[in-house]
Amino acid sequence: MSINRYVHRKCAVAVFAVLLVLGVTRPAQAQLGLGLVPMRAELKIAPGQQLSGALKLSSESGVKTRIRAEVDDFYIDDTATPQFERDLPQEAAYSCKKWLSLNPMEIELEKGGFLLVRYTFRLPADVAEGSYNCAAGFTTLRPANESAPEGMGMHMAVRIVTAFYIQVGPPPVLGRLKEIKLEALPPAAPAKEAKGGWSMAVLRNRSQRVIFPLKTHLEPGHYKLRVNVDIGTGEIQQGTADVAVEAAPPPAAQ
Repeated sequence: MSINRYVHRKCAVAVFAVLLVLGVTRPAQAQLGLGLVPMRAELKIAPGQQLSGALKLSSESGVKTRIRAEVDDFYIDDTATPQFERDLPQEAAYSCKKWLSLNPMEIELEKGGFLLVRYTFRLPADVAEGSYNCAAGFTTLRPANESAPEGMGMHMAVRIVTAFYIQVGPPPVLGRLKEIKLEALPPAAPAKEAKGGWSMAVLRNRSQRVIFPLKTHLEPGHYKLRVNVDIGTGEIQQGTADVAVEAAPPPAAQ
């Protein structure tokens, strides 16, 4: 989906496609980090077909790193952030996880090293046409020669993910703009606009929020929001909304 939005001036878009998740459980003695290419893959596969490819996993840390691979489900939450889990029963009808295998599953990367991880999709012959999604996740483990700490102890883990979007057959593309509104959001770093508009994934058979933080502060007053939506059918859907920005309340008296 490509969406352009204007509020008197062109607005910036923050695309919350955050595929790198850090889980910190102990101050690390050495900097840990992983690199992964690509972090998003869009594939067209026919029923009964097998398709393979490779992901380049690299170490960005100063030590040998142990990594475990896993196949995940994911969805996009109300803040437009992908959420990855090993099993999400509510996503079963749209998941490609059951067709995906990774090799190797247990990995050791030397300091500054890299490895090609092979992925393979094997689709059943009777799979229905449509779009499906799943992910390959890679998480750092405790070094093999490091014993578990006594008492209260923590371990730093880094996780990085590639999201897969699979298209089976030529499914019809259906969608509509439901609502436009202005909300207060926490400050966030603006994303850079892609040439020709903003493009982002919208998953199958669901309502999905798309968030566009503005570049500048809006003074109190009335504004008109205008939205153009292209979902890939050749038809541009348009919507408008009249919104009001109220003045901030005065600070409480001491």
